[in-house]
Amino acid sequence: MQVKFVVPLEVLREACKEVYETMLGLIGTPEGNQRLGIGAGGELSRKIDIEAEEAVISTVRRFGLCPTIIGEECGTVSGNDGYLVIDPMDGTTNAAAGLPFYCCSLAYASENKLSSVVHAAVMDLFRGELFFATKNKGAYMNDVRITANSEERKGSELIVGMNISRTSTHDIRALSKLIRISDHIRLFGANALELCYLAKGSLDAYIDLRGKIRATDMAAAYLIVREAGGTIYSPEEQMLDAELGANSKMSFIAAKNRDLYHIIISTLAIR
Repeated sequence: MQVKFVVPLEVLREACKEVYETMLGLIGTPEGNQRLGIGAGGELSRKIDIEAEEAVISTVRRFGLCPTIIGEECGTVSGNDGYLVIDPMDGTTNAAAGLPFYCCSLAYASENKLSSVVHAAVMDLFRGELFFATKNKGAYMNDVRITANSEERKGSELIVGMNISRTSTHDIRALSKLIRISDHIRLFGANALELCYLAKGSLDAYIDLRGKIRATDMAAAYLIVREAGGTIYSPEEQMLDAELGANSKMSFIAAKNRDLYHIIISTLAIR
């Protein structure tokens, strides 16, 4: 009989806290910003990326667990059961530049699909706030339940986040239609944390049309947004899903509810 090594939510929370403690003496220092090569996902790896990943893996191993680990630095490390999708330092550029918006993002999935994520934890590594969720049990920040629809902002009051780094001319034209009618556009530089801000009602929508965001960036926040009552779909109006992997990339539109999602789709007119 095969032993099942399922990673519980508490392990993800503990790993986030371990990353937080590890990063306290590294972020913003010349040592932490050292460039140590290219990770499995094809991006530059700094010491803070490597140290954060090692903190997560060592925590999981300390609990005697052995899932398949998928990360931007380590790639895919085969294990016994389930998938641990990790981005221990989302927003590395912000962290290296001294911009206070970066996080640790961890998710456990029962199968190799974004829709199979059952536990998620995201820690704001600057503020120490911990977002987490378990499938069908709601989303929380610091043990207080959160909802994407907690604010009643409408029309020009809406706050919309975007990721437009290296966006194509075609997508810039589409987004310009929304930008023209929105008084409050925000770009912060850490997808997982921005989606958590949507989940707690601070943002009303968050959009990334570049086809570049990885499953490692999305897995944890995907569940947190959905458990908070938000919606997250592809630009083709399909439920967002993808295989888990450091090279699995996608576009998405996340909103606090389906009505706002359809308003955004109609405004962008990208189909």
